[in-house]
Amino acid sequence: MRFGFAHNPTNPDAQATLARARAWCDASGVEAWDSAADDAERIAAACAGTDVVCVLGGDGTFLRTARAIGDSGVPALGVNLGRVGFLAKVETDGLEHALAQIVEGDYAVEERLRISATLVRGNGGTETHACLNEVVVARGSRVRMIQVEVEVSGSHLATYVADGVVVATPTGSTAYSFSAGGAILDPRLRNMIITPVAAYLTSLHSVVAGEEHVVRLVLRQAPSGAIVSIDGQWDRPLVEGDRVEVRSLPVPLRLLEPSGSTPFYDLLRTKASRLPY
Repeated sequence: MRFGFAHNPTNPDAQATLARARAWCDASGVEAWDSAADDAERIAAACAGTDVVCVLGGDGTFLRTARAIGDSGVPALGVNLGRVGFLAKVETDGLEHALAQIVEGDYAVEERLRISATLVRGNGGTETHACLNEVVVARGSRVRMIQVEVEVSGSHLATYVADGVVVATPTGSTAYSFSAGGAILDPRLRNMIITPVAAYLTSLHSVVAGEEHVVRLVLRQAPSGAIVSIDGQWDRPLVEGDRVEVRSLPVPLRLLEPSGSTPFYDLLRTKASRLPY
């Protein structure tokens, strides 16, 4: 059995939790490695031969780690050190018990849809990024709305005048998409949720598309510039005429769930109670 531990290097609680995890592995004869969550090359290289990557941090740390895990298929276990932690299945006080459950095979694996965003420049240049939560085309730093044309597999859906448009996975449905008025989906589904942010005079507030579709977002107008944001972690500037094509990926993220973990809908209720309002 070989464990990996990806952590937030700026969080003192993550360092203390990592020390506990390494001590447990040493005492239990379990091979282990660790890495800062933003060291994607190290995590990707270490995934070969690793049985599970435990993520010590909040949702941002988890998203960075998921990007590094990529297509390797190695399951991830979230250990919550953040305020809400929708992606975490274990709280810190249950760390050692969860590690023992993994060694004993007392867990299930839940597959989560990943999507890709291909940025196509007006000059023909392209780049593609994978993500777990959402792709967002949004206005720049000034408070001026942008115009985004949305197509679903070649069919025109809407042209939104808005602060932005979110295309989210079911996993990301509890994040920015929800803040913009999108529905929360069961995370085991394979859909994409298209939701405008602060849209002006629109009757289409949120639309769910199946995994077989390609969602195309074309930036038609952006008086003060715009960006495409991937999982809230990586931003790229956009200019008028650029487009972003979002599609499902065949390889999911495998989320490890120790037996006795809180079911999603109970988790949704308890996590929501931690929000700062």
